[in-house]
Amino acid sequence: MLKDFAISIVRTLRERGHQAYLVGGCVRDLVLGREPADYDVTTDATPDEVMRIFPETYAVGAQFGVVLVPLPAGDAASCVSTEASEHPKTNAVEVATFRSDVGYSDGRHPDQVRYSKDPREDVERRDFTINGLLFDPIKDEVLDFVGGRADLDAGVVRTIGDAERRFAEDKLRMLRAVRFAARFEYQIEPKTSAAIPKMAAQIHQVSRERVRDELTRMLTEGHARRAFLLLDESGLLNEILPEITAMKGVEQPPQFHPEGDVFVHTLLLLDKLPHPCPLTLAWGALLHDVGKPPTFRVAPDRIRFDGHVEVGMKMAQEILHRLRFSNDDTEQILALVANHMRFADVQKMKESTFKKFIRMPEFAEHLELHRIDCQASHGDLASYQYTRERMASIPPEAIRPTPLITGDDLIAAGYEPGPRFKEILGAVEDGQLEGRLTTRTDALALVQQQFPR
Repeated sequence: MLKDFAISIVRTLRERGHQAYLVGGCVRDLVLGREPADYDVTTDATPDEVMRIFPETYAVGAQFGVVLVPLPAGDAASCVSTEASEHPKTNAVEVATFRSDVGYSDGRHPDQVRYSKDPREDVERRDFTINGLLFDPIKDEVLDFVGGRADLDAGVVRTIGDAERRFAEDKLRMLRAVRFAARFEYQIEPKTSAAIPKMAAQIHQVSRERVRDELTRMLTEGHARRAFLLLDESGLLNEILPEITAMKGVEQPPQFHPEGDVFVHTLLLLDKLPHPCPLTLAWGALLHDVGKPPTFRVAPDRIRFDGHVEVGMKMAQEILHRLRFSNDDTEQILALVANHMRFADVQKMKESTFKKFIRMPEFAEHLELHRIDCQASHGDLASYQYTRERMASIPPEAIRPTPLITGDDLIAAGYEPGPRFKEILGAVEDGQLEGRLTTRTDALALVQQQFPR
């Protein structure tokens, strides 16, 4: 186990004459009775000394006193978990040298690092009291120099020292304060809370990738609604995702959305996200109605959002590009936005249309988004139940049947290759999916009838 490996690192460092402790989030989680996702060690050994003691070490941040010690190969294989992709340190332990930091010109990295022999000095440079605990696994003792245990007991997120100074050192800490408060259902201490709106505009100094990853954690850790309420209250939401802030006060037709405006609906939907939740589903849920504010209009019959799906796709694409999402994640999130309204017509779809619909990549995410979308509004799950029952009645081979003919068959029949082939083969596939065509001969006959040369 990673915990045992981390403890063995502490023990080895101690045996070589160094101080060493578990530190940070793993200690917080252990005190709370939770299973840590990863483990960090802090020590008075310098990076060079750590790398001599552990030859396989990776110097991922040696200039800041940080190295990674990977699990031995056999142990690493046994420790692979479903959370590994979210926690890159799952199969390694981060070992950091006691230090004090001097200056943060770029709002993230210290201008100068001074190594220390005092664990108290190391703790005092960290972000929040609840993350500033040390654990001595040899003595089974928690060391608390900053009041972290009292804040865990009280359910409080508090910076270590002056809040504005801590946030100035790394602006991402403002987002982390929100995430921890949401995740643990804690309150943000008043001085810490007051500093965030004052400094919210400085969040743009943080790389978009780091902002994206922090938001993704908020969306997938099981407390997304509270996280986004706190983001809104702190002023961070309007800085990072003004398109979501724009949902506030945008009314919806009460016959379909008795819950309230678009912002209220979106937060209710986030509250119903499964846990654990794929990041693509979480972001699809957040962005599915992003096109409603700019398309809002009051028609004679009711409030309408004409074209909100198409507008929403363009807006979502811009947001995902801005936050540096991968091409694969972007494609799936946009697909969720693009198709979330199609379930309204699912009971009227032709057999071929329905089969093509349900064979979209990761269709389970589309179905889940529809379910929670309904639960966060009118509550009618008829289309959801219909889709599930109809899917269960169709054999897999009938959803993706082997094509009856190919482009080569069309060439052999005398057709010139070109864009028309897609239309012809699509018509044949529709006939096959609907059960009208069952043989190659039937398919070629339909081609000659509907698409004469």
